[in-house]
Amino acid sequence: MMELLRVDSLKKHFGVRKAFRTPETLLKAVDGVDFSLSKDSVLAIVGESGCGKSTLARLVLRLLPPTSGKVLFKGEDVFALGREGLKGFRKSVQIIFQDPFASLNPRRTVYETISEPLTIHNLVKRPGLRDAVAGILDTVGMGPDVMGRYPHEFSGGQRQRICIARALAVSPEMIIADEPLSALDVSIQAQIINLLLDLKKKTGISFLFISHDLRVVHYLSDEVAVMYLGKIVEHARSEELFEKPFHPYTEMLLASAPVIKREDAGKGRTVHAAPLKGEAPSPFNLPSGCPFHPRCPRRFEPCDKIVPLLRENSGRLVSCHLWNSPE
Repeated sequence: MMELLRVDSLKKHFGVRKAFRTPETLLKAVDGVDFSLSKDSVLAIVGESGCGKSTLARLVLRLLPPTSGKVLFKGEDVFALGREGLKGFRKSVQIIFQDPFASLNPRRTVYETISEPLTIHNLVKRPGLRDAVAGILDTVGMGPDVMGRYPHEFSGGQRQRICIARALAVSPEMIIADEPLSALDVSIQAQIINLLLDLKKKTGISFLFISHDLRVVHYLSDEVAVMYLGKIVEHARSEELFEKPFHPYTEMLLASAPVIKREDAGKGRTVHAAPLKGEAPSPFNLPSGCPFHPRCPRRFEPCDKIVPLLRENSGRLVSCHLWNSPE
């Protein structure tokens, strides 16, 4: 399949002062990330809160400058694009944010919100704008009667549909979905997931899907990259990763997700959960060796001394001494 996006050795480090007039401490939010996304596919980035997922999304969109590394979209370095090239990139790559209310201008109607990108990119002449907006709203299951209304007049699920419609307005090749379901009720989440899948089937849009909800990731994604403290520790096909995780962190992450198991028709369903043990180390004071070793139940001698590299093993990438012998 054609490669649409490639991220090479991407890093974003922030200088942070813990108190006034104290020396800066380096926070490695994204620390040497590599992955690629093919056309007409879904790559999910998963991990605990604070692992760098949202920072990674903003780097890919060029909303943040990188410390080092490259983001290549269709072979072009995103950070080297000029004004016209960047405008084309913005049209090709859109984002759906976590909070649909915060990402919509409360003073703009639905019509103004969705017609703006059409006007900016000169996609539709003014006489045809209203019909174009109505067609886009129909794509996300909303009628033309909502065009004159404001964001506060809608439910969370409806607002997220409006955000998706805004992203679809410019016919993008790729959408970055940054935790698009976390602010929604479970029943509404199912509707939005099915909408995204339907859009992918109809249009062939690729998705970089950022989430901590593993049930959604399993249902939606083709590939999964697992992040821990700014690094990718495992990258595999979705079915392979959920069937047999390699990295101990991935194992514990999957065990933490609630599993609904039907015992029998009479007794109903039982939920089993095994949460991750221990707290993640402070990103300001990372342990030596593998950053996961203080929480790892399978650690052994090299884990606290040597940082494991992300290497191929059995058709997937994994960063663990259990699978890749340290040099």
